[in-house]
Amino acid sequence: MKYGFVNVAAAVPTVKVADVDYNVQQVESLIAQAEGRGIEVIVFPELCITGYTCQDLFKEQLLLDRAEQGIIMLLDFTRKLDVISIVGAPVVINGLLYNCAVVIQGGNILGIVPKTYLPNYAEFYEKRWFASAQDLNPIDLYFAGNSVRVSVEPQVFVTSDGMKFGVEICEDVWAPIPPSNNLALAGADIIFNLSASDELIGKHAYLKSLLAQQSARTVSGYVYASCGFGESTQDVVYGGNALIYENGKLLVEGSRFSIQPQIQMCQIDIEKLRVERRQNTTFINAQRGAVAREIQCRLITPRDFELLRQIDSHPFIPKEEDMQSSCEEILNIQVAGLAKRLYHINGTKAVIGISGGLDSTLALLVTVKAFDKLALDRRGIIGITMPGFGTTDRTHNNAMKLMETLGVTIREINIAKAVTQHFEDIGQSAKVHDVTYENSQARERTQILMDVANKENAIVVGTGDLSELALGWATYNGDHMSMYGVNAGIPKTLIRFLVSYVAGEMATETLLDIIDTPISPELIPADEQGNIKQKTEDLVGPYELHDFFIYYFLRYGFSPKKIFLLAQRAFADIYDEETIKKWLTTFCRRFFNQQFKRSCLPDGPKVGSVSLSPRGDWRMPSDASSSLWMKECEEL
Repeated sequence: MKYGFVNVAAAVPTVKVADVDYNVQQVESLIAQAEGRGIEVIVFPELCITGYTCQDLFKEQLLLDRAEQGIIMLLDFTRKLDVISIVGAPVVINGLLYNCAVVIQGGNILGIVPKTYLPNYAEFYEKRWFASAQDLNPIDLYFAGNSVRVSVEPQVFVTSDGMKFGVEICEDVWAPIPPSNNLALAGADIIFNLSASDELIGKHAYLKSLLAQQSARTVSGYVYASCGFGESTQDVVYGGNALIYENGKLLVEGSRFSIQPQIQMCQIDIEKLRVERRQNTTFINAQRGAVAREIQCRLITPRDFELLRQIDSHPFIPKEEDMQSSCEEILNIQVAGLAKRLYHINGTKAVIGISGGLDSTLALLVTVKAFDKLALDRRGIIGITMPGFGTTDRTHNNAMKLMETLGVTIREINIAKAVTQHFEDIGQSAKVHDVTYENSQARERTQILMDVANKENAIVVGTGDLSELALGWATYNGDHMSMYGVNAGIPKTLIRFLVSYVAGEMATETLLDIIDTPISPELIPADEQGNIKQKTEDLVGPYELHDFFIYYFLRYGFSPKKIFLLAQRAFADIYDEETIKKWLTTFCRRFFNQQFKRSCLPDGPKVGSVSLSPRGDWRMPSDASSSLWMKECEEL
């Protein structure tokens, strides 16, 4: 700082959601440019190390661990640099997750500032993942190889030449009493704000007005950096604001909606600001402190690890002693959900596609129970079997027998003629058994169900299950779509047990044969003996493995390495390591790639501790990067 001028910058890197390695590289590149241009302090957007829009991926331990490693990489990169860098990262403190600013210089962490005011509205649901600094007791935190004092009290950073600055994060500045008020009163000349503000009509002008007022009110410099290109555009767009103010005056404004990374630099006159403060009789200096509780940690020497506990290979399946009560409760939840929907719309009819497989069987059983609960005539349930090119006699016969046994209205509509006409319309050869061949059949069936429902003033009851949703094993706008999905919270392994439970009550051979039938969408013609040729588990892997992966990935956020370790123990006598690794890799790839299908799911009841509803338990950007998880799978 010479003559009171300080060179500051707001940086907007390009990011990839949940790709820490890529994001750190982008941040390092901009830090290097800042050092070369003589910038003294540079601020980056909120949570730029991971990407702001990770949503429920912030529950994943792998992402949090990798974020800390990313900070370590930045520390090593800046070891010989003078520039002070302020970056956003998720930090676990006392077992809770905080949205933090990490202040770095010369390979050291100077401080960590947790966010105070967390939004919980519209597109921002930070309270879902993060704790507030208001709830934080002072603590000496060991993070990224540094011991750092973290607390809610104002932290003012002082450079060797006497310049003072403070940090607040995004929503903090929108609060009635922003942290920057206290920071300025405590002597901070410049406030740096790490933000993630989406673009809406009129919002940018309001934001600029707000920042100008705050800069003027605190008689300070105000440097604001908000995330931009690369953040998820699933529901909103982030324009990448870079704004620098001095006592209410806008000095520099970046280029919004740029797809290139940018640094906006200028000088702030600290001496001028201090004079203004001294002449402003209403501006007073104040400090407030807090008594910190010291926590001493002992370093434990690492040793070879051995897993000593037993691991349940089927975590979704009720224990034997609880089987009856658990199955009854699960079915009651499904039935109550559908019954409420029917009651709400004064519905007396439901349409459901019956394939003779497990999923449609359970959905039909639930629908029958819901109609019985509401004292509705079962004939208002229109079961439609729609044989196609791959339908076998076994599944067709089971579908017909099941509907007859349950006393529902039976319709059979062969889709072969309609699909063949569709193939002609779009120029698809019936001899080419590709994804178009398969999906055309699934969408034709869904069209039939929807149109019959319209004609009968009914709703379409969906049959897809939790396992299929996790893997994306559904045709988009085909079997993926319904008006109420009763199986959305039930994994495939549990469906088999539920149908077995009902089979025990009904004592029907049909249900027992359905349970023993290989799982298949039957979209490829049968073999020469008329047996199912297309077996789902041959293509995507055993459902018992995938359900195991789903449970530990979603319920606990375990990394692929830990899930692999647990699976090795759970399936030691069933699958070898290479098989587990193969299907775990498949799971991770498909889970990320198929999120777009889950982002627009129909309503359906949550049943257990794991759900993939985009309105409830799992909110994830459809364009999040899977690279962290895929890299770890490669290292197994």
